[in-house]
Amino acid sequence: QVQPVESGGGLVQAGGSLRLSCAASGRVFSSYVMGWFRQAPGKEREFVATIGWSDGSRYYRDSVKGRFTISRDNAENTVFLQMNDLKPEDTAVYYCAGRTSTYYNRTDPRGFSYWGQGTQVTVSS
Repeated sequence: QVQPVESGGGLVQAGGSLRLSCAASGRVFSSYVMGWFRQAPGKEREFVATIGWSDGSRYYRDSVKGRFTISRDNAENTVFLQMNDLKPEDTAVYYCAGRTSTYYNRTDPRGFSYWGQGTQVTVSS
């Protein structure tokens, strides 16, 4: 199985928390950088956070800094996204993917492949 599988989405009130999980095969996981992206209706898919393989370096979009935390369990080939203090503008389908191209910068979804089916996050005001 190459396609990652996301889980953990749901409906939550503003200020609440959710923890997303992404279970990936070894082939996907070994692509060095794993990322979380999201796509709201009518909008383009956007970068949320990425994490490196060896150094665990993390990058976040500005709007989630201090609220979201990306982590990974290499032994279990799993990536997590802990989301706290959720806001209605965080509502979207969240996807994880593995970076397969360094032609694009590490926040550009065009450099990622092996997309999962996504998990819906809905934040009510």
